[in-house]
Amino acid sequence: MTIRRIVDALETLAPLAYQEDYDNAGLQVGLIDDEVTGVLLCLDITEEIVAEAVRLGCNLVVSHHPLIFRPLKSITGATYQQRCVMEAVRHGIALYSAHTNLDNARDGVNYRIASKIGLRDLEWIEEKPASGDCCGSGVIGTLPEPEKATDFLARLKDVFGVKCLMHTDPSGKTLRRIALCGGAGSFLMDEARAKGADAFVTGEISYHHYFDSDGMLLIAMGHYQSEQFTKDLLRGFLAERFPDLRIEMTSIDTNPIHYTF
Repeated sequence: MTIRRIVDALETLAPLAYQEDYDNAGLQVGLIDDEVTGVLLCLDITEEIVAEAVRLGCNLVVSHHPLIFRPLKSITGATYQQRCVMEAVRHGIALYSAHTNLDNARDGVNYRIASKIGLRDLEWIEEKPASGDCCGSGVIGTLPEPEKATDFLARLKDVFGVKCLMHTDPSGKTLRRIALCGGAGSFLMDEARAKGADAFVTGEISYHHYFDSDGMLLIAMGHYQSEQFTKDLLRGFLAERFPDLRIEMTSIDTNPIHYTF
């Protein structure tokens, strides 16, 4: 089985046309017609991830976040991105990312987050032009039953294994309609409010956005934490289509943010 077959399958789930203009998803390093020895799934590509792929004998790494986001003007080992590329090429490892195209896909990252929360009747917060119902930014849906805001916050911490949440005042609030966007999703706040969201859940929110909540509960759980189940999404998708493919999940926590309590 070639890398091309894996890439073609991934791009039926998340076509590259779905990605945002600023993004750089797709195959970044490697030869697309090489035979696959194994796939390593991760959120971020770091030097430790490339070393793990070498150790496991996987010659394809599929990440959520692209390693190469801005053009590399040289490859001398001066940055971790350059060192990752050098090691990947040295060991014949291909690097592929499914980023905002997977965020924006039906049954992609945001659909998986909504499933973990238990939302029903999903719709896009911002549907992409001329896409029909195929892709969009963020989703909004309904809880099966109204839930106290404090109970919802406690459940989020439990489901996502989050040590702490950043949020506006939940006092006296009851939630039913929940909007969400994995990663940095605060650009969708106004649209979520206009669609009647009682709460907006995302990975990170800047300080001044909290003043603009206008009654909508804002919740930031951390960028990495919000997207952590992307690896499970990719594993399920690939395992269903390629039962004989060796799929490995990284054992490395690549979250660069640490917390002190």
